[in-house]
Amino acid sequence: MTETKVELLSPAGDPEKFRVALEYGADAVYGGVSHFSLRIRSGKEFDMESFKEAIEYAHARGKKVYATVNGFPFNSQLGLVEKHLAALAELKPDAFIVSTPGVIKLAKKIAPDIGIHLSTQANVLNYMDAEAYADMGITRIIAARECSMKDLEGIKKHLPNLEIEIFVHGSMCFAYSGRCLVSSLQMGRVPNRGSCANDCRMPYEVFVENPEHKTLMRLEEIPGEGTYLFNAKDLNLSQHIKEILDSGVIDSLKIEGRTKSLYYAAVTAKTYRKAIDDYYAGKFDGGYYESELNTLKNRGYTDGYIVSRPFERDDSQNMQTAMSDGEFQVKAFVPEDGLYFYCKDKIFPGDEIDILLPYGGKVEDCDNDIGSVYVRDGKQVIVFKKIITEGEKELDSVHSGNTNKILLPTLFPKFSFLRKKED
Repeated sequence: MTETKVELLSPAGDPEKFRVALEYGADAVYGGVSHFSLRIRSGKEFDMESFKEAIEYAHARGKKVYATVNGFPFNSQLGLVEKHLAALAELKPDAFIVSTPGVIKLAKKIAPDIGIHLSTQANVLNYMDAEAYADMGITRIIAARECSMKDLEGIKKHLPNLEIEIFVHGSMCFAYSGRCLVSSLQMGRVPNRGSCANDCRMPYEVFVENPEHKTLMRLEEIPGEGTYLFNAKDLNLSQHIKEILDSGVIDSLKIEGRTKSLYYAAVTAKTYRKAIDDYYAGKFDGGYYESELNTLKNRGYTDGYIVSRPFERDDSQNMQTAMSDGEFQVKAFVPEDGLYFYCKDKIFPGDEIDILLPYGGKVEDCDNDIGSVYVRDGKQVIVFKKIITEGEKELDSVHSGNTNKILLPTLFPKFSFLRKKED
């Protein structure tokens, strides 16, 4: 067992997700300003000023921030990446996440006191490659998803002072450690410069060719659906947290998903926070983690390659659909004031709705003219008697897209969610 608790690292695609991840239990978050971040679409909500504020917010709470500069620059962009690193360095992130030897060299030159984490894009699978990067000055490797625990144990044995970070949850890429060219070739959107079009999630028509006369024939498929031959299931290692931590070689557990929802940021952070804390308390409960993560929209779950080699399994792909599905629908989100909620899906008076609170958050049971909060079957729920807007207008119901703040019957912790299991 490790002497200190393993780090829980969550995605932060924008300022709100940043704060939610921390409130729900993350020890650290990763994100970036658009330039050279592999999730440009998520990073666009951060500019230098808002990222500075986010770093200060985290540091004030004893949390860490890792700045993503993990794109692959062309010659024409080298001057820009140097300026970008220098600007980020002034914000004092706890580390840079980078992918290439050149950017490592540049980061060491510009900000020698800021740690450097090697992106999974660098495809580190063995201790020899890890050592080569360590010699360049990196302080942590984010291991390739194809690594097994035996591989990681081998790296730690040879390099005991090098930190190892692994992905435990989120989208899987069909390409080797995410280095895919399909989006670039088909859509002109370069995955390794942050603008992936997720072509691997799309349906394809499959054809076979007769080598003698070059005749093409379309394979029979369900009409209109195609074949999801590239579509990976989502990674979920919650059931393996105990054996991962028992190994004593992992320093950080990373959740993928900077482009995913606020609810995703909350549930993944809270669930893996509880799994980690339960492990150290000696009360690991795999069933609870599974049930919580099933409330998320997903394409089916796989445990990836951490306990099995890719060629030893055939259940990591979803050939049926790229649509994400889950057991719960998010009904509402509570902003920082804690007095109101914003509607995310239709709510009627009399609906019994589950409550999701930040890690360690509490809400008092109550019963008043607005509604009731009480415990049913071991879970806290809420029922509205009236739907009242901030402007004191009473509504018959409230629907998604309604921008009105709706009054809560009692004070809730900021960033709470209301959710309901779908029939």
